[in-house]
Amino acid sequence: MSPGPVAHSLRRRLLGLVLAAIALASLLQASSTYRTALQQADTMFDYHLQELARSVHGGVPVAAGTGTSPYDFQVQIWGPDGAQIFRSNGATLPSRAVLGFSDLSIGGARYRVYSLQTPEHTIQVAQDLDARQARARRLALRAALPVALLGPLLMLAVGWLINRSLAPVERMRRQVATRRADDLSPLPAAGLPQEVLPLVEELNLLFGRVRLALAAHQQFVADAAHELRSPLTALKLQAQALRRAPDETSRQAAVARLNDGIDRTIQLVSQLLTLAREEGERAPEARWQRIDLQDLARRAAADVLPQAQAKRIDVGLVTADPVWVQAQPDALHILLRNLLDNAVKYSPEGGQVDVSLVAQPQPTLTVEDSGPGIAQAERERVFDRFYRVAGSEVAGSGLGLAIVKAIAARHGGTVQLSRSQRLGGLKAVVLFPTADGGARLRLP
Repeated sequence: MSPGPVAHSLRRRLLGLVLAAIALASLLQASSTYRTALQQADTMFDYHLQELARSVHGGVPVAAGTGTSPYDFQVQIWGPDGAQIFRSNGATLPSRAVLGFSDLSIGGARYRVYSLQTPEHTIQVAQDLDARQARARRLALRAALPVALLGPLLMLAVGWLINRSLAPVERMRRQVATRRADDLSPLPAAGLPQEVLPLVEELNLLFGRVRLALAAHQQFVADAAHELRSPLTALKLQAQALRRAPDETSRQAAVARLNDGIDRTIQLVSQLLTLAREEGERAPEARWQRIDLQDLARRAAADVLPQAQAKRIDVGLVTADPVWVQAQPDALHILLRNLLDNAVKYSPEGGQVDVSLVAQPQPTLTVEDSGPGIAQAERERVFDRFYRVAGSEVAGSGLGLAIVKAIAARHGGTVQLSRSQRLGGLKAVVLFPTADGGARLRLP
């Protein structure tokens, strides 16, 4: 099996991207500053050459250069007739001067030369180009150095700020990591950034749902243990009675009672498992299908037909066009069968049970019977697990309607109980959230 995707650190990724951006920006800025400083230094040195030439023309005396400094200027002056009037120490420049700026190479040395011609003189000022460029580079480096040093300082500051900003997240991680498995109290949201706060709020809501689910699970286990204790105790007593039976007739009667007790226990366990499944997590989306309630009603009615025939109860289906809903077929079959099973169980000998389907304005399933019904004060309580109507002579576990309500809620539907005006017993109506399409079909 191939390994899953490797988790990445948001802190490292954020630091890496931001620091890389700062380093690149600092490099570009330092490079730009260095080039700009070189250009400004070159312009400044040319300006010095011009100023020196104008000073000489204005009569400022020029002392002979010693030639010991690499930054000394070489000055030559010619008269109108071409005769050299003045020459400073250093290299001899060509007598035919190119007016303005020019670059010369003399004896392996390169010079930057500026020539100025006036009616009285031709003035030529030169500067060692290598020495000039070396000085320009030093000036440019001096200008770019603060920018280059600012990058690492900015990286340190940004790294510190990111670590400090993510500190609440790390603190939250430690709190969750050190929690006990049964600690579902809300996480503190104080001091969290707005980007993380919605996640923590959703986690707290999840903790609340899990806390309610665990409480319901614990209550369910307690109720199930309580309800199972009685039938299991009865089975033990019936087994003891079977062992003490004095004759074959008593033994057969004890076996029959034991079998009835086993059947009731199996039914109770089956209903407990069904309720646990329906109140648990949602089933996979693949199990949801578009089904016809008419076909489902026929199959569910066929399931309870043996019990109905044993009591001579007339089970009928009132329908029209197909009524379509998006549902889980198995769960919806359990819902309808429980309603029909209760209706048949509580209807008297020779009674009647009717199932009707309506598509508009929304899919509606109705089960009516001719039994005693349920008092209005108890119609909400009968949906509680293990609750049975006081004085009822019909054996049961008190889970059927709880299962019906859980399945209906899973499908986005509701269950309503009232008195049947037509048959006089209970009327159970299941309303589904979607709508879709009345002849009465008598089941055999």
